This record gives sequence, C-alpha cells and structure tokens, in this order.
Amino acid sequence: MSTKKLWGGRFQEQAAAWVDAFGASISFDQLMAEEDIEGSLAHVKMLKATGILNADDSDQIIAGLEGIQTDLEAGKLNFTVENEDIHMNIEAILTDRIGAVAGKLHTGRSRNDQVATDFHLYLKKRLPKIIDELTTIQKTLVKMASENVETIMPGYTHLQHAQPISYGHYLMAYYQMFKRDKERFTFNEQHTDISPLGAAALAGTTFPIDRQMTAKTLGFSHVYANSLDAVSDRDFALEFLSNSSIMMMHLSRFCEELSMWVSHEFQYLELSDAYTTGSSIMPQKKNPDMAELIRGKSGRVYGHLMGLLATMKSLPLAYNKDLQEDKEGVFDTVKTLLPALRVFNGMISTLTVKKDNMQHATENDFSNATELADYLAAKGVPFREAHGIVGQLVLKGIQTHQNLQDMSLEDLKKASPAIEADVYNDLKSEVAVERRHSEGGTGFDQVRHQIEVAKQELNL
Repeated sequence: MSTKKLWGGRFQEQAAAWVDAFGASISFDQLMAEEDIEGSLAHVKMLKATGILNADDSDQIIAGLEGIQTDLEAGKLNFTVENEDIHMNIEAILTDRIGAVAGKLHTGRSRNDQVATDFHLYLKKRLPKIIDELTTIQKTLVKMASENVETIMPGYTHLQHAQPISYGHYLMAYYQMFKRDKERFTFNEQHTDISPLGAAALAGTTFPIDRQMTAKTLGFSHVYANSLDAVSDRDFALEFLSNSSIMMMHLSRFCEELSMWVSHEFQYLELSDAYTTGSSIMPQKKNPDMAELIRGKSGRVYGHLMGLLATMKSLPLAYNKDLQEDKEGVFDTVKTLLPALRVFNGMISTLTVKKDNMQHATENDFSNATELADYLAAKGVPFREAHGIVGQLVLKGIQTHQNLQDMSLEDLKKASPAIEADVYNDLKSEVAVERRHSEGGTGFDQVRHQIEVAKQELNL
C-alpha cells in the first residue's frame, strides 16, 4: 500500500514526522505562495490553449486556483509540513476543493521547473524595489553634495589626514558606488528574467506545450534554451547575493565613517535622534545604533553568499535536493536589504553637518603639505627635492608646534629660497581644494560638474 504523499505510489513505508520536518521547506518557501499560484495559472491556461487539457477541466482548475489566490491575499490559507513545500501544499488544497481533476494541473510539469519558476518570479518582483531604494539614496546624496560643495573636510588615507577635500566630493564618491550597485542589480534582472517553466524534471516533456506562451503570461522576456540548465541554474540567485554583498559593503563603509565622525573626537556630523539610541546606564550617550546595525548586517549577507556558493560548487546536473538550500539566504537578504536601505537613507538625509569643525580639522594639521610641495614644483624645484624640503618643514613644525601656514616667511625661505609671500594663499584649505580641478578631482567646479552629471542620470 502506497503512502499518502502525492508522489508516494512506489513507497511502502511512511517517514516519521521528524524526518518529514527535516525534509520540508514549507516553513520558508511559503513566501513564494503568490508566485506558485501565478505560475500554475499560467501553466493551466497554456494547457487549455494547446488542447492538452479540455476546457472543462482547465476552467475548474483555473477557478480553483483563483479561489486559493483570493484566500491567500486574505490570509486564510494554512500550510502543513506533511505536504513538504509550497507547491505540494497548493496542489493539496486545490485537490481538496475541486477533486481529482486537480491532478491534471501537473501535466507536462515537474516540481523542478515549478520551483525554479517560482524563485525567478520572486526575485524578479523584488529587484526593482531594491533598485528604487538605491535611486532614492542617490538622490539624497546629490542633494547633500549640492549643499556641501564648498564644505571643507580632511581627506584620509590610512585613516591619517592626507589632503583637504570637499565634503560634496566625498558624498559623490558614494554616489558612484551606489551607481555601480544599481548597474549590477539591473544586469541581475536580465538573468532573472528567464522562464524555466516547461523544462519539466530535466529533459522537457512529450506534451506539445507552449513555453513562449507561459513566459509571456508571467512577464518573462525569454525562456531557458536548455532544460538541464533551466532546472539547475542558480546563477541569478548567486548574482543577487554577490551584488547584495558588495552593496552592503558600501553601506557598511559609510556607516563605519559615520560612527567615527559623530564621536566626540571628530564631531564632524550629528545624527538625528530618530536614528540613534541611548544607554541604559550612561545618560549622556547618543549611540549610532542604526549605522552599527547596517554595518553588522553586512556579515549576515556575506554569509548567505558563501553558503550558496558552497552548496552549488559540487552539484551534478540536474536537480538535487541540495537546491532546497538556495532560498532562505535569498529571502533573508531581501528582508535585510530593503529596510537597511530605507534606514540608511533616512539616517543620512537628516544628519547635521558641522562645517566649522570639519574645516578647522584641516587647519590644525599638515594636510596642506602637498600644496607646498606642488608650489615648489611649480617654481621649478624637482618634485622629489620639493618633497624632501616640505618633509623637513613638517618635522620642524611637529617639533615647534607650528603648522606650515603659521611659520614665518623667513623660516620657510631658509628651507627653500623659491618660497615667496604668495605661498600663504596656496596653503589655505579652501584654496587647496579649489585648485584641484583635474577631471574627477575635488575642486569645487569639478564637484559641481559631477553633481550636474548625476542629476542628468537621475532625471532631476
């Protein structure tokens, strides 16, 4: 006697409940219930159009699926571990409602191409939402940069003061990072926008199905050209996790600097109370918890990428049960990304820029040393010689507690006769920034150009 499973014809023993629970995926793949019903509706309508199923049977199935769809939207469906996954659960519910004719729905289809189709549909719907959130962040960065073109801040290498830069220039660097993130997700859409439906288990089907029809019905631009590839491909999911990891890295880098720059030691920025928390013991604290959480969640997303790569690395063609492990990481990444992007945008759009503190930090250091070296080079001193001269002046400044712009002209001329009184203008932070007008540089005109290009890209 067979088991009660829909696939149990050749089985004589029933698995223990705990074994069923281990093999089941309904706890997480029910997130694809909407997509599963959509895929089934497209499939049965194709079966009807091609004459594979007669109109009466097809219409019963369509009506049954539409009723399930309505109940899903109303939150009235209950799924069970006994039916393993979302596909078998929907089919079981359909069978309960319309009887044995429900079994004809699976004609010319396998769970292998069914689950792949659901997964494609799930991600296909969510990629535009992520791209939209990135666009919102880009718009915020452009607005902030426009307001801070002439805000001077220290630029860093090795986390040491390097050269003064425009804060607008800094913000536009992240604009470019998020632009590349958008391009990656947009490319990801191409590989998600392919229909596996009709590949069946791995070899296609003997029924005269119309794969182009189901693809068009579901909004896919084209179908997989190879049935083996269709049911075993998870590149689109790996691309999504890889793109998500890179994007989270960009968010994390910004949040790392944000966490430093709101500290007492820097005081370059202040976060809104709406994106910070207090301490249970220290009344004065204002902690950048949202920035820290975004930074922390980057590791969570990286883990999902590594997990799926490890799952896929040794899988023979075509479908293997291992592929059940492809979804939770993607679902969790979507669940992580969307709120992280929204919180990040809210956090940066409401922060306060302490312009005076930023500029002061560039006037009490040696970040104008390169300006002096360039000044000497422009006077005909070989740059390497100029570099050495300025290095000695910096050492003297450290020993005498003087900045370069505070040294007397007499002392500067002792280091090099080429130095004249006009050097003091070149040593000003704002002049140092303004003069860096090479393409893509931090000069004010260059930053304004970057902003104008960005506005055109965003249709602002």
